[in-house]
Amino acid sequence: MSGRRDGRRGTARPAAPKLAGPKPAAPKPAAPKPGGRKPAASKPATGRPAAASGPGRDFDDDDEDWGFEPGERDSLTDVPGGVRLQKVLAAAGVGSRRSCEELIGAGRVEVDGEVVRRFGARVDPRTQIIRVDGKRIPASEDLVYLALNKPAGVLSTMSDDRGRRTIADLVADRSERLFHVGRLDYETEGLILLTNDGELAHRLAHPRYGVLKTYLAEVRGPVPRDLARRLTTGVELEDGTVTADRFRVVEQAGSRVLVEITLHEGRKHVVRRMLAEVGHPVSRLVRTRVGPVSLGALRPGTSRRLSTAEVGNLYAAVGM
Repeated sequence: MSGRRDGRRGTARPAAPKLAGPKPAAPKPAAPKPGGRKPAASKPATGRPAAASGPGRDFDDDDEDWGFEPGERDSLTDVPGGVRLQKVLAAAGVGSRRSCEELIGAGRVEVDGEVVRRFGARVDPRTQIIRVDGKRIPASEDLVYLALNKPAGVLSTMSDDRGRRTIADLVADRSERLFHVGRLDYETEGLILLTNDGELAHRLAHPRYGVLKTYLAEVRGPVPRDLARRLTTGVELEDGTVTADRFRVVEQAGSRVLVEITLHEGRKHVVRRMLAEVGHPVSRLVRTRVGPVSLGALRPGTSRRLSTAEVGNLYAAVGM
C-alpha cells in the first residue's frame, strides 16, 4: 500500500480516501470549423413581434410595416379600415399574394400617382386609382367587365318593349346593372362589351377616343386590287366621309370573299353602308375585336370575364 511516511515514527500513513465531489462541468462546444456558420447572437427584446423575413411573409389585419428603413416610406396616407395593397392586387388577378408583394417592393405599383413600396399600405379600391407598371387595374370587386358574343337576331339593348330577344337575356344570371359599350346591328354578330363601369363605357363609345373596332365581312366578289386604297382614302356617304383604318382580303373563293376591315368610326350601319357604296354589299358581318379585346373562340350567346390585362389595356386606350 502506497502512502506518505509519518515523520515521527517512520511508518507509512495510509492515503486519504477520495471523497465524492461536484460533477465535472460539461465540456464547451467545439469551435466551428473554418468556413462554418457561426451561431446567431441573441438580440435584446424590442417589444415588437418577430416578422418573418422575405417578401412572401403573411400579414394579419393589425400588422405594421416592421423592417422598412425610413427612406423607403412614402407620403401616402393609409385609409382607415382599408385593405392591404397586396391583397387588392391579388384579388384583381395581378398575381399571387407573394408575387404582388414583390411588385410592390420593386416600386412597380402606384396608388393615386404615387409609388408605394410598403407591403402593408392600406387603400380603398373603390375610390383610389391603382396602377401596375403604369397600367390601371380593376381594383374594385364591385366592377364587372364582360365580353359577349352576340348572335344574329339579338338586339343590342338591355330591354325591349316588343318582347324581342336582347343581350340582357344572354346575361340574365348577372345581378349587376350592366351597360353595353356601343351597339351591333340586329343581324350583325360578334363582340360586344358589357360593364357597370359607367365612365369606361362612356369613353369607349365616344368618338373622341377613336377606339378601333375590327370586323370580318363576307362580301360579293371579286374584289379589285385598289379596294384597300379606296377604303383607307375615304368613302363618301350621305352623312359624311368615312375612312377605314385598315383593310385586307382574308379569303377569296369565286364570288365569295372574306375581308377584314378596321375602323374607329361608330356610325349606324357604317361597315355595311361603306362596303355597299364601293360595290360589295355585305352578306354576313362579325365584329372580332374592340380595342385590345378580341372575340377569340367565345361561342355565340356566351360571355366571359375580361382579364386584368385586358381591362388595363382598355383603360389605357381611353386615357384612364
